Amino acid sequence: MGVIDLEVYVEKDRYNPLLKRREIYCRLGFEGKTPTRSEVRAKIAGLMNAEPERAVVDYIKTEFGKTEAKCYVKIYDTVEDLHKIEEKHIIERNSEKAESDEG
Repeated sequence: MGVIDLEVYVEKDRYNPLLKRREIYCRLGFEGKTPTRSEVRAKIAGLMNAEPERAVVDYIKTEFGKTEAKCYVKIYDTVEDLHKIEEKHIIERNSEKAESDEG
């Protein structure tokens, strides 16, 4: 897989102390096809100085014909917090295995 050209514009970044996570709403600018969850997760985790294992992409919404998308990512304080709070299907959707099945 080549290097992905993905621009991230953070629109809202807040910390939720009750759920022990950062909640990041952003816009993605990209060329070609919509980036995968793992690509978005790795990029945003890198920008926020966090490990990708602690990040979960809740959604990536694109508009028809545009090369940008709205995205919501949650970065937990620990991997244990992520597994306690997130629903199982969201964790599975963000796993590397789920992405390789799609492709």
